[in-house]
Amino acid sequence: MTPALVAGIDSSTQATKVVVCDAGTGEVVREARAPHPDGTEVDPERWWEALRAATSDGILDGVSAVGVGGQQHGMVALDEDGQVLRPALLWNDTRSAGAAGDLVSDLGGPEQWVDAVGSVPVAALTVTKLRWLAEHEPETAARVAEVVLPHDWVTARLRGADRVRPGTARTDRGDASGTGYWSPHEDRYRLDILRLALGRDVGLPPVVGPADTVGEAPGGMLVSAGTGDNMAAALGLGLEPGDVVVSLGTSGTAFAVHDRPAADPTGAVAGFADASGRFLPLVCTLNAARVLTAAATMLGTDLAGLERLAQQSAPGAGGLVLLPYLDGERTPDLPFASGTLGGLRRGNATPENLARAAVEGMLCGLADGVDALTAQGVPVRRVLLIGGAARSTAVQVVAQNLFGVPVDVPPPGEYVALGAARQAAWAVAAQRGQAELPAWSHRPAVSLRPDDPAAGTRVREQYQALRTAVHPTTRREGRSEPAT
Repeated sequence: MTPALVAGIDSSTQATKVVVCDAGTGEVVREARAPHPDGTEVDPERWWEALRAATSDGILDGVSAVGVGGQQHGMVALDEDGQVLRPALLWNDTRSAGAAGDLVSDLGGPEQWVDAVGSVPVAALTVTKLRWLAEHEPETAARVAEVVLPHDWVTARLRGADRVRPGTARTDRGDASGTGYWSPHEDRYRLDILRLALGRDVGLPPVVGPADTVGEAPGGMLVSAGTGDNMAAALGLGLEPGDVVVSLGTSGTAFAVHDRPAADPTGAVAGFADASGRFLPLVCTLNAARVLTAAATMLGTDLAGLERLAQQSAPGAGGLVLLPYLDGERTPDLPFASGTLGGLRRGNATPENLARAAVEGMLCGLADGVDALTAQGVPVRRVLLIGGAARSTAVQVVAQNLFGVPVDVPPPGEYVALGAARQAAWAVAAQRGQAELPAWSHRPAVSLRPDDPAAGTRVREQYQALRTAVHPTTRREGRSEPAT
């Protein structure tokens, strides 16, 4: 018999990726991708063009349901006719850092934000972008009729409309929890916080259940609720309690499924919801795989060359340490920071040590993130290392001893798109009266076990020493404006 097929779409920062899967097993039978433009703001129509390009050869033929996993936090502002008012501000756009600091103060401090929505505002969150819009583009802000997220917008377009008219979009609790104006522990929008940011009420998409269907695409294909990219990745990986994902893509993330919401007044851990009815405490860094690309450029080589050089250096890179805040940083909260190379001496100034320091610096930021999750009561029994940079042997060698727990490297795959497809399969099953999330098989991971944990401890200690010396007052420094 021909298997029932479902599709998942990952509308990410850099590209649209589509996978078509067997609805019963999760086996990928077709996949495609198309690029997005670079930058920290983009016309949403470019996402739609990329989706059309990725599906132009009939990849969705025979698919019964589709789901979207989209980059979190992006602000898509619509007027009363559904026209996009300005390019969407993406998660990695740090122009709203000052607005984030103002909002923290306006509500009374970090503790009040954690109590309200589970997260302390940083420049990535949608709520800060709304405050920036109100302050810097007031005429545009006055025309906003509804605010949606990237996954909401793409999901609505899948249903056949040429624009997303107010009242037609839907979202889910996972993606909504990244806005800064939806409460994961109360399951509701905090309209008072929306007004605090924008100065007035506007429309927001209703939050539907994780197994709900939000409509049909032309031709009858069911459209599931969709979710944020990290929530979709958790579904694609089949996370269980004790699993912590460290994802090395454009950004770096460390996250886990948990049975209760996080509440971290330091702001390091965002208290998100997941896409299954649980919670997804998450730490995000702005700088991950592109740190390696930048280091390779500095050394006049490519990524393969950087990998070879890094493996010729010893743990600790001879005392050379890189704080890789090349695009500012989200965690720690340093949106106007730049990278810092410390411990440089004539005896360690080698290409090999610089390459190793880049790998160690990237991973130390994520190891700090795993520690922050542990401090929130999240059990950590193993790390799952995913993303493009996870395929690097040099990255795996460093990671093996850095996290203090076993590290598993799943096979390369589009886990966000895979999770979105699994959610689509859930929507199909729910229509048939089956309430449980479909169980999909997963290919074996490569297991890395610590062989020199003391070396990993030394690497982290020298990283932490430099970070403390350069950024002793993280939150205050992160809120300050850049020097002129």
